Amino acid sequence: MTLQQMLAFGVLAGMMLLFIWGRLRYDLVAIVALLAAVAVGVVSPDDAFSGFSDDIVIIVASALVVSAAVARSGVIEAALARVSSGVSKVSSQIFLLVASVTFLSALVKNIGALAMLMPAAFQMAKKSNASPSCFLMPMAFGSLLGGLITLVGTSPNIIVSRVREEMTGQPFGMFDYAPVGLGLALTGLIFLRFGYRLLPSDRRAAPTLGEALDISDYVTEARIPEASAAHGMTIAELKARIDDDIAITGVHRPDDSRAMPLPDVELHTGDVLLLEGEPEALERAIAKLGLELAGQHRAAVTETSSGDMGVIEAVVGANSLLVGQAAGRMVLHDRHGVNLLAVSRSGQRIVSRLRDIVLSPGDVIVLQGKLDTLPERLRDLGCLPLAERTLRFGKSTRGLVPIVILAGAMVLTALGYVPVAMAFFGAAALIMLTGALPVREAYDHIEWPILVMIGCLIPVSDALRTTGGTDLIATWLSGTASVLPAWGAVALILVAAMAVTPFLNNAATVLVMAPIAAEFAGNLGYRPEAFLMAVAVGAGSDFLTPIGHQCNTLVMGPGGYRFGDYARLGAPLSLLVVLVGVPLILMTWPLR
Repeated sequence: MTLQQMLAFGVLAGMMLLFIWGRLRYDLVAIVALLAAVAVGVVSPDDAFSGFSDDIVIIVASALVVSAAVARSGVIEAALARVSSGVSKVSSQIFLLVASVTFLSALVKNIGALAMLMPAAFQMAKKSNASPSCFLMPMAFGSLLGGLITLVGTSPNIIVSRVREEMTGQPFGMFDYAPVGLGLALTGLIFLRFGYRLLPSDRRAAPTLGEALDISDYVTEARIPEASAAHGMTIAELKARIDDDIAITGVHRPDDSRAMPLPDVELHTGDVLLLEGEPEALERAIAKLGLELAGQHRAAVTETSSGDMGVIEAVVGANSLLVGQAAGRMVLHDRHGVNLLAVSRSGQRIVSRLRDIVLSPGDVIVLQGKLDTLPERLRDLGCLPLAERTLRFGKSTRGLVPIVILAGAMVLTALGYVPVAMAFFGAAALIMLTGALPVREAYDHIEWPILVMIGCLIPVSDALRTTGGTDLIATWLSGTASVLPAWGAVALILVAAMAVTPFLNNAATVLVMAPIAAEFAGNLGYRPEAFLMAVAVGAGSDFLTPIGHQCNTLVMGPGGYRFGDYARLGAPLSLLVVLVGVPLILMTWPLR
């Protein structure tokens, strides 16, 4: 072993110890590792920042934007509500989500499948009063298992197929991976159904001040337009279509008469409904029924782009201009350029229309207006802004647009027309251009510390290859495997690929390991398929770290995970993959 190789192994070992120690944040550990690698000479200064131009940085950042747009559309929530209506236990919800992402990953790139279903995980976690960390890591692992089922599920499968074609003249087909992949996916599903309990229960993403707010009794008003699904419904029928935690506190007719919200009252075009509930539930109900939120016809909304329009929560101060006044009498929109969207008053149910509510000190209001002028308007009105939190309430949505864009990106990727990074980058750009997600929100949803970690660790991990460390590992493998029985040799190749993947990423692992496995099989007089399949399974099964695969990286920030958390759930799953995978490989692909 040369000095350079020892230094490369030393930097990686020190980095792993810092990750496991957990006292430094993961992006700081990555920065320290990169600086150390440059200092000892295993990474050149010219290559130090090459990782930030790697495809994985673009894929993860773009996937976070796409996932945020999908969440904002509410489409996944609506579909999930139908499927999961009878599923109340957390373990059953986890099984449903993991099964969905696993088998979707067999048809499309696993990073795309995970990005599409992450919003559903947050919604289920919120309804079950559980931490999203219970859902996200099992889903990430499920997406990796699903990628093992078909040729297009993950990049290692495609690379292994090319190696086989070079050796035998025949590549692996689309479903040649299925016998092994399906068996492993089903085994993993059963394990994750119960094994999620191995994760620490206190893991959550870093909380914001806004998450401390627990205001869930806002009252807003929504008008029934001609095309609304609510036209002709009774109150009872409408309640059956919306969340249980939304109350209808009043119905106001176009002639200004008022109807009691009794179950048999029929609704018609032009009626104004008073709805009480939390902002997200109100937004879902308005979007689902095609209602028109109060004030959306006014100039402050129609003459402002969606990216510049925002909402803010504020408390009416004791000396506020609003005290003792109603929004209608103050002509709030005409004088101050803001819309009153909702009001919350502790201990009192509101049955009056927003324009008629006489505001009091301590009332919490939601105002809509131009983002750059809202703080000034609040000062003028004497209102105190609450801690910032994301509200979809009062923001336009684009329904199926982000779903269509994401589906198009995944189809182009699956057919091989566009690389994954370019497809997701283009999808993120289209989402912002169409207004499905405002540009400001898109940047807010990107987990920048994760991108810093990835960009720093790529050149550090690559130092193992550039110094010849991977060749050293290959030589050791060949010597060790030659004295093992056939099943032991296959298991060794699988375990080695699994162990190397966190440091080289899965595609690089296959490029390094596949030729070694094929040559080794030829030296022993075996057919190469079983060994190549072992490389594909090992490279696609990185359950031990957040850095070997972008799916694991994607959930690290939102789930609030630490580096060592992955091994707690991933180590037993990795053992299961070896114990189940080796027999499946040998049964499906004979050695002679």
